[in-house]
Formats: sequence, structure tokens, C-alpha cells
Amino acid sequence: MMRKIVLALAFSAVAFVAPASAEEGGGLLPAGTKVGNIASLQRGARLYFNYCSGCHSIKYQSYSRLADDLKLAPGEVLSNFAFTGAKIGDQIVSNMPADHAQEWFGKAPPDLSLEARAKGPDWIYTYLKSFYLDPSRPVGWNNTVFPGASMPNVLWELQGTQVAHYAPAKPGEEPAVEKLELSSKGKLSGEEFDAAARDITAFLQYVGEPAALKREAVGVWAILYLAFFTFLAWLLNNEYWKDVH
Repeated sequence: MMRKIVLALAFSAVAFVAPASAEEGGGLLPAGTKVGNIASLQRGARLYFNYCSGCHSIKYQSYSRLADDLKLAPGEVLSNFAFTGAKIGDQIVSNMPADHAQEWFGKAPPDLSLEARAKGPDWIYTYLKSFYLDPSRPVGWNNTVFPGASMPNVLWELQGTQVAHYAPAKPGEEPAVEKLELSSKGKLSGEEFDAAARDITAFLQYVGEPAALKREAVGVWAILYLAFFTFLAWLLNNEYWKDVH
């Protein structure tokens, strides 16, 4: 009986150590985000507020929580991120009027508080890298991950512009995008833009579960506790069975 208990405890410790990440299919690129990397979150926040917050809210996050978790001074957060005249305790809400959003994009841009939890960081990362010029669309852009998206490529000045090359289409079918090619360079190199997209993705991943920063830190101690308790159980098992052997 004691041996079964020891094996169960050991299995539990291994289960905690193993990464609980689900593989996403559909040709998505691995984001490689690290939510515990505060510097990456700070860079991602800066990019998000400069390029995304004008349209998209993250209403389940507050400026004060952002300051605490990202190790930034409240004044620094307000001066760099609060473009709507918000106070430090306010939720982060875009100031885009809903009627204008309807007119410009066909519908109001969605809140992104839970985007990473709903679709996964790989989806966001690949989406940010997959915009291409499409004159047939009202916004002038399309996306291979989310075809027909109403969102323009707000990061085009960093990434540059991409054009699509289509695979031969069968009769009666729409041609499918075979690959994207950079037609004009942006401010960043390919590697630098990948890093920027990764930082934005990491920031949205953090926004989806701010407690993950503390949860992961506590998790290390939980694993150490389980390993220590398993060792004690093993010693106790040996003590009980030494006379039998």
C-alpha cells in the first residue's frame, strides 16, 4: 500500500513539472512567449498602447494593476499609457466612439481582455504577422489567419507591407493564399518585428490572466514541496519495509 502511495506522489510531482500547454494546429506559428519576462511585458504594453489601444479596450485590466505587475511607477503608466485622461484606478477602455467604429469598420472592435485565453498566444502571434495588402477589402488589408477581418494592419510601418501569392484554384473555388512576400520594408527587420509581435502577444497573454505571474512563482515552491514530501514518503516506506526484506 505504501509503495502505491509513493508512486502516486511521484507521479503527481512529475505532472506538475510537465508543461501544461496545448498544441494548436492550423499551421500556427509558435509564439514562444514568456509571461514571467517583465521586460517583454513592458515592451508589449508600450506597443499595445501605441498601436492597439486606440480601438481595442482591455476593460478587465486597470492601470493600477498594470503598474504593480509590470513594476512601473503609477505616474509612468499614466504618462505613457493613459491617452484618454484616465486615472490610475480606472479600467483600460478605448475612447473610440461606438458609432464611429460602426461606420469605419462595420462593427466595434472587440475587447481584447480575454483574447489570449480564447484563441491562444500562437493564434495572436501568427495573426499579427499575417496581414497582406488586399485592394478588394474596404480597409485595404486582409489576413490569412482571419480572412475578411475588418482590422487594418496597424503594425505595417514596423513590419512593412506584404503581398499574397495564390495557389492555382479549381473551377468554382476561390484562390487560396499560398504564401506571403514582403513587398516593402518597415522600420524593423524581420527578426525585430517577430520580437515585437511576441512582446504584444505576451502582454495580451498576461492581460488574460494577470494572476499567472504570481501563480507561476508559487508553483515552483509547490513543486519543491511535493518533491520533498515524496522523498520523506520514500524514507518512511523504506523504514516500514526494511524488516520484511
